[in-house]
Amino acid sequence: MNALEIKNLSKSFDGFKLDNINLTLPSGCIMGLIGENGAGKSTTIKLILNIIHKDSGSITVLGKNNEDNIRLTKEDIGVVMDDVGIPECLNAKQVGKIMRLTFKNWSDEAYEGYLKKLSIPTQKPFKDFSRGMKMKLGIAVAMSHGSKLLLLDEATSGLDPVVRDEVVEMFSEFTRDETHSILISSHIVSDLEKLCDYVAFLHKGKLLLCEEKDLLLAKYGIIHCPASLLDELDPSAIKHKKVSPYGAQALVLRDAIPSNISVSPVSIEELFIFMVKEEK
Repeated sequence: MNALEIKNLSKSFDGFKLDNINLTLPSGCIMGLIGENGAGKSTTIKLILNIIHKDSGSITVLGKNNEDNIRLTKEDIGVVMDDVGIPECLNAKQVGKIMRLTFKNWSDEAYEGYLKKLSIPTQKPFKDFSRGMKMKLGIAVAMSHGSKLLLLDEATSGLDPVVRDEVVEMFSEFTRDETHSILISSHIVSDLEKLCDYVAFLHKGKLLLCEEKDLLLAKYGIIHCPASLLDELDPSAIKHKKVSPYGAQALVLRDAIPSNISVSPVSIEELFIFMVKEEK
């Protein structure tokens, strides 16, 4: 069973349209939803949760239609939105007591373990937390009630590099169980590159691609060469190029480049930037 299936999903607002999105997240995998601010990442997650209603298309979450069964599956979904949504008067200990009454599979032991691991104070009011600390508490809650699917919207935003690395390790550990999956959005592409099995590129409401990360990295590469050399290559092999007085840089399909030309690896961040430029 796939953790998430989105088919032909569209949603229009004044001045913005999420346009015919299709993606599939297999169970046991992590998908990074990559895009600049305003690309449609948060809108997609809100549509999955049925917080806002789609114009067309279908969304299946853990094998169930999200419109009919999202309340029934709340036990199985851990959510951290950009706005964590915890009342500001509560401290972490009080949050745990409330969540114990909210989720039937709530684990005090797991929650206390995450509070300790993430160095979250138990008595400090939420309103006095930094943004990074708020995110950490949201992550602790999301991972403490037996979730099978985590939906994380900019969950690593505001975290310092050391804590981000710890959180990424926690997410990787979570998906070692093949029934667990994660959809995580971020504009911090370096985090997702280390973490994800699949990547989906959103740009201005359009899905530029959705593929396995390793296949993408094997498929594309970068060449640095004199500008004149580009004219000798198959035009379909060049996905984007940048020419300057000092030479040319091009994103290319590795298999379509002659073996005598050196092709360098491309990072997911570089690939996204090239794809966005190509779209423009």
